[in-house]
Parts: sequence; structure tokens; C-alpha cells
Amino acid sequence: MSIESASKYVLTFSFLLLFSFGTTAEWNTQDYMKREHSLIKPYQGSGMTIPYWDFSGNTMVTNNYVRLTPDQQSKQGLLWNTVPCHVRNWELQIQFKVHGKGKELYGDGLAIWYAKHRMTLGPVFGNMDYHEGLAVILDTYSNHNGPHNHQHPYISAMVNNGSLHYDHDRDGTHTQLAGCEAKFRNVEHDTHIAIRYENDVLTVSIFPGNEKLVEARKQDLFVSTDFENKAAWKECLSVKGVRLPTGYYFGMTAATGDLSDNHDILSVRLYELDMPSDPKDEEDRSQISPSAAFFEPPRDHVEDPKPSSLSGLKIFILMLLGTLAVIAFIVIGIMFYQKHQENSRKRFY
Repeated sequence: MSIESASKYVLTFSFLLLFSFGTTAEWNTQDYMKREHSLIKPYQGSGMTIPYWDFSGNTMVTNNYVRLTPDQQSKQGLLWNTVPCHVRNWELQIQFKVHGKGKELYGDGLAIWYAKHRMTLGPVFGNMDYHEGLAVILDTYSNHNGPHNHQHPYISAMVNNGSLHYDHDRDGTHTQLAGCEAKFRNVEHDTHIAIRYENDVLTVSIFPGNEKLVEARKQDLFVSTDFENKAAWKECLSVKGVRLPTGYYFGMTAATGDLSDNHDILSVRLYELDMPSDPKDEEDRSQISPSAAFFEPPRDHVEDPKPSSLSGLKIFILMLLGTLAVIAFIVIGIMFYQKHQENSRKRFY
């Protein structure tokens, strides 16, 4: 073989090797999108149905989004996957948008579920109370309930085995794993949330649209936020030891009360994660009970001050009568003082 032929052979082999390496590097073997658990435009199938998904309540399906609630008072909406998830390790990515006309007052919020029971409207952001499974709650209620030291919007995670009550009047802080403030409402860019469950580690991340998902994985539960469209992740909370069964359903619900917002779901993608073999993977997870090794210490349940039973008119009348009584007391005092002075002068003369 000539030197020229050998050089061409080496160049060809090197090119093929580099091409093969580049192709392998770009292919993420950990991400396998599960179509039966995903929702991508166009949404509708035949008629008003969505393949693999059910919706109810005030949910409205359009060409561009699924609106769980409109910006109106006292609305509830739900969107649930019809296929139970038997994947052990997964990541759920949701593109969503929360927006409305309210500037200072708005609410209530939306929740993302991995739960045993589905399609039941209820008081917990449109879903039933005493649920079994995982809830990631995006609470926007601006007129927050009870004494605590965080602002809204607020993201929290909750694991329930069916025995815990979500105390909506106290923002669920008695049962949450942890939580953080997150300004995702009425932002110009799209917002995405990713919920990753990997080897009993739950990771919740939120980031703006059109940004490449940052692989910021840690050996705990954490929420990171980036709402300024700078692709800068900020750790918000950290918890370890979350055990979830297989065979539960994914769902999204939202609710409004006296305050309201539009709660829109734009897309849902569920990825199966291909993890290294682990003896624990042989455990039958279909019959275990949802549990978490850590909960935030519950705050004292302090009752809110009871509102006054007096109307505004009654309070005004009482204040007016009180003012008149004070004036009358002052006038009588002055008259008494003047009379006393006059009597003193008469005695002097």
C-alpha cells in the first residue's frame, strides 16, 4: 500500500470515528419520551377528545393551549392522563403559563399530580383532598393565608399516603416537604417545570422557555428557579428520601376563588430514564405506600382573627357617637370650669 493510499485510509477511518463519536455524544440515552404520557400540539383527536387524556370542569381545549381555568371567579379545571405510569425512573416536563388581569390580587393556583386516584374535582387546587401520591403545588394566591414568612407565587412539594389533610387556609405548610418563592406569573417568556424522579430522588426545576435544559442534578430534592430569562439556576429547597409507587396517574388541576387567573398548559412530555442496574430496581413498587423521609417542621396552627360582625355603617355611627360624646364632655368641662371661676370671683368681692 502506498503512502498516499495509507493516508487516505487513515483520514477516512478518523472521519468515521469522529462522526460516530459525535452521533453518540448527541444522543441522550437517558431520555425516552413516552407518547402515552405526553401531550403535544395539536391536542385534539377525533371530536373533542384528546388521545390518552381526559379533562373536565371548566377546562377548555384550544389549538394553542389547554386552559384549566379562565380568569374568572370560582372555577375549577382538571386534565388527567388515562394511562397509569409503570416507569420506575422518569422526568415530567410541562410548559405552562399563569396570567391574568389582576395586578395586586390574583389566585388561586395550579397543581401537578402523580396520584392513585384521578378525575375527581375537589378543594385542593381542583383536586380531591387526602390524595395518595405526589403533589407539586404552584400557589399564586396573593392574599395569603395565616402567619408565615414567604411571599407568593410559591412552589411546594407534598407526598401523601391518603391520611394527610391539605390545609388550604394555611397554604399547606403543615404537610409540605419544603417550598420556595417563585415569580412565574405574568412573565413575558414561557415557563417550564421539570419534575424528575430518579432512584428515590425527586428533583423539581423551573426555567424560562427557549433555554436548553441544564443538567443540574444533585443527590437530593431541590427546586431551582430562573424567571429572569438568564438561564441562571437558583437552588430553593433540598429534601432526601422520597418513595413513590408505580402505576399512578399524572394530572394537572387548577382553581380560582374570589381571586382568579388563567392557568394554561401548553405541553406535557414524560421521559423514561434509563438508569444503571441497581438491586433495588427489582423491588415491586406497585404496592408500596407513598412516603418521604423528611418534612418541614409544622408551624403552629394560629387561628386568623375573626372578622368583625359590625358593618361599615355601624362602625361609622359608633365612631360619630364617640366623637360627639368626647366633644360634649369637653364642653361640659369648660362650662364647669367657667362657673367655678365665676363663683370664686363673687366670693372675693
